[in-house]
Amino acid sequence: MHPDHSLIQKYFPNHTTQQIHQLEQLGALYQEWNSKINVISRKDMDSFYTHHVLHSLGIAKVIQFPAGSKILDIGTGGGFPGIPLAILFPEAQFHLVDSIGKKITVVKDVVRKLGLKNVEAQQERAENLNRKYHFIISRAVTQMEKFLPWVKGKFRKEDLHEDFQNGIFYLKGGEVDEELEALHLSYVPYFLDDYFSEDFFETKKVIYLPYEGKR
Repeated sequence: MHPDHSLIQKYFPNHTTQQIHQLEQLGALYQEWNSKINVISRKDMDSFYTHHVLHSLGIAKVIQFPAGSKILDIGTGGGFPGIPLAILFPEAQFHLVDSIGKKITVVKDVVRKLGLKNVEAQQERAENLNRKYHFIISRAVTQMEKFLPWVKGKFRKEDLHEDFQNGIFYLKGGEVDEELEALHLSYVPYFLDDYFSEDFFETKKVIYLPYEGKR
């Protein structure tokens, strides 16, 4: 694997030395874990920084999470999009959940080795959580009609961000419009090929669904 950290710096040039170091460490940490359990598909490891790190950071091209934000990552798997975003926004608090224990074991280890103080990882189903959050993030864990019941009642009332009311930022590939139209949801798609030039992003988007009281 040739981890292409320069790709991250190309699109996010204003990092601290610590953030750059943490992002650079990700490749080796996941390579090591992947040799023990299959966290990330083998072919994807070759494009780790594009397919996982940069893809996760697509959300950071859409929104800058304010200090004090509480963010839930549902179905985080090995820690995406939560871990790369937590590196970028050290003043925000991230809660990463997945129902699969071995994946959360990986997340906890990576968080510890990176020294991330703003991440809590937990093996749990999202629907069993009782806390409330400003934002909920996810990387296409399921269809939206299944996802929405998981986030019901999990949003805080007060908005922290000037431009975005509390809501969902969902990383998705391909067509999503029909699925969302059928649910009669108001949403805004952000196309990642507007931000990143790699072919991988041609069909990728961030879907923002503002919280509207009824969720």
